[in-house]
Amino acid sequence: MTHTRHLILPTPDATDIAAHWIAPRLHAGDVILLSGPVGAGKTHFARKVIRYLQGEAAEDVPSPTFTIVQTYEARALEIWHADLYRLTHPDEVLELGLEDAFHTALCLVEWPDRLAEPPPGALHLAFSYVAGQDDARALDIFADAPRWAEVIDGFPAA
Repeated sequence: MTHTRHLILPTPDATDIAAHWIAPRLHAGDVILLSGPVGAGKTHFARKVIRYLQGEAAEDVPSPTFTIVQTYEARALEIWHADLYRLTHPDEVLELGLEDAFHTALCLVEWPDRLAEPPPGALHLAFSYVAGQDDARALDIFADAPRWAEVIDGFPAA
């Protein structure tokens, strides 16, 4: 059974609230797939999650557009932030070691359409623009895994 939710995030602050709400609910082995057009909020959301999890030790969280993968430590949690935009073939994901990280780390993956197939149990966050509202974003949240039902239902409405 697929669990879904549609939200409108009227401002970047609303996106921050959503990221801060989900962050403490994430664990090693969780995969968050962030899709949407350029500038829709994928990297902004991932940065806020990473900074929240790092707490006072938060470091700069650059976009992994050019490095493809950035890794972070947050307490006892390893975090992989991947931007697959520049990949041209799904086999390149194997070279990154990302598939192994899906089982051992929290993985935030931008441009998941570059994967051969999404990992089972992933949470999908699809960001899009809201016509006529420059700062607003629509967020469609969905997952097939029962693990995400409460998370999806509990997401704060802006």
